[in-house]
Amino acid sequence: MKKLYIILAVAMMALTVNAQARLTLSTYNGTQIAKYDGQQMDVTMTRLLFMGWNTFSVPFDMSEQQLVETLGPNFKLERLVGVSQQGNEITLDFQDCRAMGVQANVPYILYYTGETGNKKFAVKAEIVNREPSLTLHTQTGVEVTMSGATVKTAGTDKYGILAINNSEATFTRVEGANEFYATRCFITTSAGNYALRTRHLGANEAASINDIAAATDIVDVYNLLGMRVASKIQAADVNNLAPNIYIVNGRKVLVK
Repeated sequence: MKKLYIILAVAMMALTVNAQARLTLSTYNGTQIAKYDGQQMDVTMTRLLFMGWNTFSVPFDMSEQQLVETLGPNFKLERLVGVSQQGNEITLDFQDCRAMGVQANVPYILYYTGETGNKKFAVKAEIVNREPSLTLHTQTGVEVTMSGATVKTAGTDKYGILAINNSEATFTRVEGANEFYATRCFITTSAGNYALRTRHLGANEAASINDIAAATDIVDVYNLLGMRVASKIQAADVNNLAPNIYIVNGRKVLVK
């Protein structure tokens, strides 16, 4: 009898571990994932995708191959890498990053070529509990932040891609009581009401610092995550930074 109790106890522990290793994400109200942070899970979620451009942010990584298996071979994936301003218009530079796949809690725009409908994502991945937010600055100092909704979020004073007009990735200011459901993304600005325009860049497109600033201009330098890596330096000194892609004056700069 004692052996039977031991066997049953081990079996119950195995079932508990198995239950804890599975997570179904809500793409409507959202999922409280803090307690799963750092855990390797079998994750499933069913997400409504529209034919055309969608926004996308999830708390786990997905490789390009995993995306192909779910979305088919013809999808596009881009992330915000730069912003620039001319008057009341802000240009959002999105760059092709399909080969890198999806990284946890990074906001993306995703082009889906299939019929509008629900797609089931199923991966084994580590859950990452981190704010899905990226902030860049225009040359005039306006903060442009792209965020992922982790829970259903009010749309007031935010910009999003309209489901009924998504053949171009145009971010439109939200009106009325519209909301952003979990795993979607939105854009906010630090001040004002702007017209947002999207520009698509190829995977390898980048400018030289000489294309956007005079050698003696004083600039701030940001990495692709929107973190400042150099402050108030001369533009010519950008070339002395470690080889990488940076954001200067709202544009992407390649340092070789």
